[in-house]
Amino acid sequence: MNASQAADAVVYEVNVEADVEIAAAYRAWLREHIAEILGLPGFVDARTFEVLDPPPAAGRIALCVQYRLTDDAALDAYLREHAPRLRADGVARFGERFRAHRRVLREATDAAA
Repeated sequence: MNASQAADAVVYEVNVEADVEIAAAYRAWLREHIAEILGLPGFVDARTFEVLDPPPAAGRIALCVQYRLTDDAALDAYLREHAPRLRADGVARFGERFRAHRRVLREATDAAA
């Protein structure tokens, strides 16, 4: 990705809290879920983090997945064409035992490093 492409790139972040009892199954599903998403047009890479601070509620785990996409158009296509199906899969498997919050980020090129 060159400098111009990097300026157009967006980060799609998904923060998840899940019950400890489903943690192993959720993490296994999440690996497959991320692999499927990375196969979609416009997705460049993904990084998964365990959230340490703020700590999750008692009996929960917290994870953060950051997907990097080439541009807004790729994110818009994902949200329109794929997100409803992929989100429904997680709900069908885990129901109310997890919660996800999402946000979209872009590197602030004019901010001090």
